[in-house]
Amino acid sequence: MSEAAPTPALPDRLAIDPSSPYFNADVFKHDIGIRFNDKERVDVEEYCVSEGWIKVAAGKKVDRKGKPLMLTLKGKVEAFYK
Repeated sequence: MSEAAPTPALPDRLAIDPSSPYFNADVFKHDIGIRFNDKERVDVEEYCVSEGWIKVAAGKKVDRKGKPLMLTLKGKVEAFYK
């Protein structure tokens, strides 16, 4: 029986883009869930709990660098480990 690695505390702000200053590889070793306005979302690209917003891709639209365009949605944000 091996002990599971301790889970790091979830940051206030986190992004899935490795080029972002808010990317944290240690957190992504575990399964993370985001609850936005009491509904679980699976399409979140970035979140901030203290400011109350999430960023999601705007369909298939991309910018000139090939990254998806983001929409910022405001509301109640909760991050948790699954």
